[in-house]
Amino acid sequence: MPKETYIPCLLNLFRQYGYDGATLSRISEATGLGKASLYHHFPNGKDEMVETVLNYLEGWLDQNILQILNSPGDALFRLQQMCDRLSQLYEGGKQPCLFAILLLGSARDVFHEKVKVLFCAWVDAIALVLIESGMEEKLARQRGEDAAIAIQGALILSQALEDSSPFERVIQHLPTTLCRAI
Repeated sequence: MPKETYIPCLLNLFRQYGYDGATLSRISEATGLGKASLYHHFPNGKDEMVETVLNYLEGWLDQNILQILNSPGDALFRLQQMCDRLSQLYEGGKQPCLFAILLLGSARDVFHEKVKVLFCAWVDAIALVLIESGMEEKLARQRGEDAAIAIQGALILSQALEDSSPFERVIQHLPTTLCRAI
C-alpha cells in the first residue's frame, strides 16, 4: 500500500498523542505495520510521517479553504463555507488542531516554519476577502488574525471542557463577526 494510505491514521495519532507521544510502537500498532515496514514507507522516520500529514493538510487547506476564500462572490457566503469546512475537519470541535500541537514540545523546532506558512496563508486569504468587500487593509488583517485566534481558542477550550459547544458557537457566529462594518 502507498504511504498516503496511512495519513488518516497518522493524523489521528499525532492529534491524540502529539509528536513526542506518538511513539513508533503506537504508530506500528495503529497502522498494523511493523517497525521495518514503517521505515520502508517512511525512511526518515516520524519526521517524514509528520511531513506527509502536513503535506496532506496543506492540500486540504488549499482545496477546502483557500480556493473558497479566493473565489469570487459574497464575503459572508465564502466565510460561512470556510467555517463549514473547518467544522468538518475538526469534527465539530471534537478534534484538536494538529498545527497547534506541532508548535509544542520538540516538534516546534522541526515544523514551526511550515506551520507558520500555512497559518499565514489562511489569515491572508481571510483578510483578502474582507479587503475585497471594502474593509481597510489593516483592520482586515487584524480580523483574519482574530479569526484564527477565535477558532484555535475555541478548539482548545472545547478539548479542555470535553464539550464542543464553544467551537460550534464560534463557527456559527464568526462569518458575521468578521464582516461586521464592511
